[in-house]
Amino acid sequence: MTIDHVTLLPLYAASGTAILVLLADLLIARRPAVLGALLLGGLATAVGAIVAGDSRPPTFCAAGNCSWIPSPTAVVTAVLFAALTVGVLALSIPSLRLGTAPVGEFCFLLAASMTGGVVIGYSGDLITLIVGLETLTLPLYILVGLRRYAPREPVSSAGASASITFFLISVVSTAIALLGAALNYAATGVIHLDLLVAGFGPLTVLAQVGVALLVVGFAFKVAAVPLHAWAPPTYEGSPLPIAAYLSTASKLGGVLALAAIVARLDAAPITAALAVLTMTVGNLVALRQTRMVRLLAWSSIAQAGYILAALVLGAAGIQAAIVYAVLFMVLEFVAFAAVVALRPVAADGGDIQSYRGAGRRSPWLGAALVLAFAGLAGLPPGLAGLFAKVTVVDVLIDQDWGWLAALVAINAVIGLAYYVRATAILYATPPKPGIQFVDPDLLEAATHPRLPVARPVAAALIVAAAAAVVLGFAPQLLFDALS
Repeated sequence: MTIDHVTLLPLYAASGTAILVLLADLLIARRPAVLGALLLGGLATAVGAIVAGDSRPPTFCAAGNCSWIPSPTAVVTAVLFAALTVGVLALSIPSLRLGTAPVGEFCFLLAASMTGGVVIGYSGDLITLIVGLETLTLPLYILVGLRRYAPREPVSSAGASASITFFLISVVSTAIALLGAALNYAATGVIHLDLLVAGFGPLTVLAQVGVALLVVGFAFKVAAVPLHAWAPPTYEGSPLPIAAYLSTASKLGGVLALAAIVARLDAAPITAALAVLTMTVGNLVALRQTRMVRLLAWSSIAQAGYILAALVLGAAGIQAAIVYAVLFMVLEFVAFAAVVALRPVAADGGDIQSYRGAGRRSPWLGAALVLAFAGLAGLPPGLAGLFAKVTVVDVLIDQDWGWLAALVAINAVIGLAYYVRATAILYATPPKPGIQFVDPDLLEAATHPRLPVARPVAAALIVAAAAAVVLGFAPQLLFDALS
């Protein structure tokens, strides 16, 4: 077996970050030291991925089959996982200062999840892929419900309920994926991704069933129908920064896992069915949402449907799917960061009506949220989102999947309704204080002051918004990085 340690730099940096955070918490036990360890580790992971690059030889190889394979996609996604980890840390700092969660445990779990994300991008076999996916997901079960309530704060079961919901459905999806991998191995005798085949002889049907189960199991990570019901209550019950991580990094891991399968095996029929159901159900249910986080959750489900539509094409649609996923992650993070900045520290996302007039009170925050909504809807000035949708539609038409491209376009039009509604509320005239309000959310909008934005939150929002603008005007940068 050959091992190239330079190729493994991203893994060493990510896993070393988790160890460093743990030691900093045990030996120094000071919040700045723990936060600094995670920040430095996240930056080191991104630098390690760039330094190792995609030209290094694969490692963990035996008989010509490798389990750790560098590629342009692996480098880009490793950098993105590291950036999302640092961004979520920045969004969490104000609430961590209040003691809403134990800092050491929080940062260790976040670093462990980042390590799983890095492993997914470089995976060369099914075992490594599934282990990476579970390493990404397992810490999130705890992070969703990891809260330390203040003495005067009423204890809520929302976090625990969200954590249990997430855990139970995830266990089912993991079992489905493992069964699919086992059936495919029984039929073909291979686990390395480059050797995967659809089966042969009398075992072809068994292998095809295994492929279908793998797709369904991995589809849970992107909250695809029918394994989508966990996302809205889990996002709503999580702290806002963790909801942002679930909606971005966790979903990216699922996209990479699905891409690894559909690029090598024919799963077009089941992927197409999942894509149509996911984008349609996500958009239709989002029309009825009155809570901001649930709106973003159902919106992210619909966005997952667009990504699945590109994955229907197999290898021909992988680049379009990854481009869409990366641009969506950036815009989704901008949306959650703006929500964090507009809400009181450690508060939930609130009702959509409580944002009434928020764009007037805080023009820059309102502009950032509009940029995110416009991009997710595929409208200017969110050029990144517009380009992402055009990329998916274009590749579908080129590959003679015109009917699916038409459904993507129709669903994008349906999605305009709730994005425009949320944007209009931001700039609606706020209700005047002193009036008797029946709706408590209108009362909150009337009396809600302009809140100061913590510097880490402002920095994360500015960087993410700048990245969205740059990628909107120069998407070729992303294509070049993925090539």
